[in-house]
Amino acid sequence: MPHRYFTTEIGNGTAVLTGADAHHLADVMRGRVGDTVLLCDANAVEYTGTITAIQPGRVEFTVTEGLPSAAEPDVEVTLYAGYPKQGKLEEIIRHSVELGVHRVVPFFSRYCVAAPKKAEAKNERYTRIAAEAAKQCGRGILPQVSLPLTDFSAVCRELPDYDLALFFYECGGVPLCSLLPGDPAHPPRRIALITGSEGGFSAEEAAAAAAAGARTVGLGPRILRCETAPLAVLAAVMTLTGNLE
Repeated sequence: MPHRYFTTEIGNGTAVLTGADAHHLADVMRGRVGDTVLLCDANAVEYTGTITAIQPGRVEFTVTEGLPSAAEPDVEVTLYAGYPKQGKLEEIIRHSVELGVHRVVPFFSRYCVAAPKKAEAKNERYTRIAAEAAKQCGRGILPQVSLPLTDFSAVCRELPDYDLALFFYECGGVPLCSLLPGDPAHPPRRIALITGSEGGFSAEEAAAAAAAGARTVGLGPRILRCETAPLAVLAAVMTLTGNLE
């Protein structure tokens, strides 16, 4: 399978790759004029690119007509994940990208064990992890990893932007299958999933999520770890919306 790279410099039958990806293709993979790769733009469109020139820090291509990426779900899912400790967020980001997440938003809440520090430096690393996972699993976009939200009220303020917001609560709620796939005539396309950190959620945070329009959802009789729950709910949502078929 050809190697996959992301660039926004595509148009009029040509494309350009610069920076670290150009270095990887030219120097690590030893790309040569005439070799082909897969190029993805910012809109989930894929092109077959044929190398026409290689310069230091720059690779040029001719490209075929673009086709929609078959790897992108038809739902846009944002995962709001309570900030975990000991590097677990890296695992959550990597595997959620594989499962089709559009955006990952870490957040701090009342019972978070982890403390915020060096957020911007860590975000650069998390963004690289998301990009590597997107290339490895054949995604058509680079999912976004946002800087952490400082408290749960910031999460609640974003929830009206979604067709459906799901708050996964350790104290229980309605079954997920009762909410998805939803109304066949108007299925939700922008979905928010909210899962907690090691300490879970306070009763006040659960009430705030409901007041902001989120549906409170249970995950059965077992308590899932904070790094397991996001992946379980994301896989379930993709299955119920027909995106794991």
